[in-house]
Amino acid sequence: MEQYLQPTYFLDFEETSIQQFVQDRLAGLEKREAVVKAYYFVRDEIGYNPYRVGLKREQYRASYILGRKQNYCIPKAVLFAALARAVGVPSRIGLADVVNHLSSERFIQKLGTRIFAFHGFAEVYLDQWIKATPTFDKKLCEKYGAAPLEFDGTADAMFQSYDEKGNRFMEYVKDRGVHADLPFDTIMNGFREFYPHFLKGGIPDGNMIDEKPAAG
Repeated sequence: MEQYLQPTYFLDFEETSIQQFVQDRLAGLEKREAVVKAYYFVRDEIGYNPYRVGLKREQYRASYILGRKQNYCIPKAVLFAALARAVGVPSRIGLADVVNHLSSERFIQKLGTRIFAFHGFAEVYLDQWIKATPTFDKKLCEKYGAAPLEFDGTADAMFQSYDEKGNRFMEYVKDRGVHADLPFDTIMNGFREFYPHFLKGGIPDGNMIDEKPAAG
């Protein structure tokens, strides 16, 4: 269990900015309460934007992610996992390939597929391993007609299969395991394999909340 409590290059919770955040936002809270509060911070105060895919190692450090206003699933999972460790709760990074039905027409067109390889989430240990997915912020969910994913620190918070209208929302198609630290090189190699056309020439700019939801 000790490996899930240690700082790493990516889960760098000993950095000053992370420690200051913990002092300002989480100090004095019971561990479960602190983890739940950290979840909602990451979910809602860092907006989901898949156009913010970074290709540099330093862009996946929790201390860097904390200073961004928008990001996508993997960095958000890294930050949440780092905040959990900062309050003494074991955490790890989970990865999976998913079919994502909550996206914009433009992003799906640019990506060339609905399969999102290496989707990131986190697991925290609170009496047992619990999955947590602080990916889609409340504002985006409201626009796209999906209920925001709630987390109470006792049960898994994984994407529901259907949205509020009964449409397909998320399908998990391949488990890529859980990790004590972010497997950055594996992820980048996977991105180059799955999305060479998307990465060529750099990631296009955009913001999903301003775009038309994809049908189906």
